[in-house]
Amino acid sequence: MAVGEGRLPPLLPVSGVRVATVSAGIKYADRPDLVLFELASESAVAATFTRNAFCAAPVVVARDHWQGDTGICYWLVNTGNANAGTGQTGEAVALQCCAQLAALSGVTAASVMPFSTGVIGEPLPLVPIVQSLPALLESLTSQGWAAAAEGIMTTDTRPKGGSRQISFQGQTFTVTGIAKGSGMIRPNMATMLAFLATDAAIAPDVLQEMLNECVETSFNCITVDGDTSTNDACVLAATGAANNPLVESTSGELYGLLLEAVGDLCTNLAQDLIRDGEGAGKFVEISVGGGARASESRRVAYAVAESPLVKTALFASDPNWGRILAAIGRAGVPDLDVRAVAVSIGETLIAEQGMRAANYTEEQGAAAMAGEEIRVIIDLGRGDKSATVWTTDLGYEYVRINAEYRS
Repeated sequence: MAVGEGRLPPLLPVSGVRVATVSAGIKYADRPDLVLFELASESAVAATFTRNAFCAAPVVVARDHWQGDTGICYWLVNTGNANAGTGQTGEAVALQCCAQLAALSGVTAASVMPFSTGVIGEPLPLVPIVQSLPALLESLTSQGWAAAAEGIMTTDTRPKGGSRQISFQGQTFTVTGIAKGSGMIRPNMATMLAFLATDAAIAPDVLQEMLNECVETSFNCITVDGDTSTNDACVLAATGAANNPLVESTSGELYGLLLEAVGDLCTNLAQDLIRDGEGAGKFVEISVGGGARASESRRVAYAVAESPLVKTALFASDPNWGRILAAIGRAGVPDLDVRAVAVSIGETLIAEQGMRAANYTEEQGAAAMAGEEIRVIIDLGRGDKSATVWTTDLGYEYVRINAEYRS
C-alpha cells in the first residue's frame, strides 16, 4: 500500500498548452496509454534525459529533435512499452510515430519529441499508435492535464501532478506539471517521466538553467531501488502566452519567483514518486549534515537510502542502528572520524561517539520507527555541507510487483 494516498489536486491549465489522452491498446485494452501535449508555436523547451548508456529509442530521438533547429510543437507519450533495448528498429518506430503525427498536424517530424515507458525489450507496436493519432488531435484541450496524469501511469497506484501560481507586477503566471514513476527510481537526472509547463516567456538558455537547478534538488534526490531507468526524461516548456517581457537573465525578480515555483512543484512531484514507490509502506527522509563537501554528504545519504538492510529494517520498524552505521562507514568518505558522527531518528538520538547514545533505549527507537514518515538525521561532524535524499522501505510487495511485472 502506497504511503499517504490522496486525490490529485486541481491542475490549472497553462495558456499555450493543450493536452489529450486516449486508449490505444498498446498493452492493455480500455486503459489510457497515449498522451499528447501540444505547445504554442515559439515555445521554449528545456529537457534532461537519463544517463543510462542503454537509453531507450525515444530518448535518442527526443534528444536529437530537442537539440535541433526546429521548434518543438508536440510531446507524444505512450505507456505499456518502453521501446528500450530495441536497437535501430526501435528508433525507426519512434521516428515513424513522429512523422505520422507531423503529417496530420502540419509540422515537421523534428518538431515532435517522443517518450515511452513500460516493459523493456519488446518492440513498440506502431499500428495502434498511428490509428489513435487523429483521435488525440481532435480531443486536445487546455483542461487535459489531469487525464494525462493518469494516462502516463504504469505501476503507479495513483496519478501525480500539481500547479503553482505566482503574481508579479499585477500579472499572474501559472506552472503545472505531472510525473509518473514508482519503481526503477534513482534517476541520475530526473524521474521516469515528468512534463511541466509555464505560460511565462523565458529565453531557452535561461529555462534550461532553471530546469537543471530544479531537477538537481528534487528528482535527483530520490531513490526507490537504486536503479536508473532507460527512459528517464523531464521536460519544461515556457509558452510565452503571458506576454511578459522575455526573461533573459537568472538575476531578475521574476526569474527568482518562477524558479521557486518550478522548484517547489518538482520537489512535490519527486516526493509523490517516493510516497507511491512500489510496495512502499514508509516515506523516509535521509538528511546528512556536517559534511566537508556537499558531494560526500550526498554520498552518505544515498549509501543509507539504498542499503537493502537499512530499507528492510525500515519496513519492519526495527531501529537496527548498526545497519545505518555500517552504510555510513562504507560510503567512501575519506578519513571519516566515526567518533564525530551522530545519528538520530526523528528527535531520538541513537548513536554518537562511535557507539550507542548513552540515553538511548530500544523502546525509543521502536517508537521513532513506527510511523509512516521517518526522518533519519546524520551529522558527520566535519563541516557545514548537507544533502537530503528521499526514499522508501523495502518489503514483500516490492518483490511481488517486480516479479510479476511482465506477466
